[in-house]
Amino acid sequence: MSKRDILEVTDKPIIPDQAIAKIKAEDCGAVVTFTGKVRGRSGDKKVLYLEHGISSEAPEKMLRDIVAEIRKRWEIGEIAFCYRKGRIGPGEVTIVIAVAAVHRQEAFAACEYAVDRLKQKVTTKEGRESGKVRVAKKG
Repeated sequence: MSKRDILEVTDKPIIPDQAIAKIKAEDCGAVVTFTGKVRGRSGDKKVLYLEHGISSEAPEKMLRDIVAEIRKRWEIGEIAFCYRKGRIGPGEVTIVIAVAAVHRQEAFAACEYAVDRLKQKVTTKEGRESGKVRVAKKG
């Protein structure tokens, strides 16, 4: 992890523009961002909420580990990784990732990798209007 990395785990709403604005990398020509939100529907079912679960890892450690993996694979300047824990309603932001790199190829690849790794490490519970809870397992 670099001193220029911004990692945030919160149970409060994430405002994407504020997270992205933390990237100041003047030496980078590209900033690629991803904002993940809770869908209001999953297939033909109405979604009431989403909950992320991390079994044995603390969320902060999980983000640090993902960023360390990214830094081993790509030359990036800065990364902002904001993750919301707890119960989150439809339309609300669950994650914002912003990656700055000298060139866009590295920024795109690193951002996509961050999203994919997060989905591998987190179990997601999706509460539906029917009262059923759909669990998307890690991996």
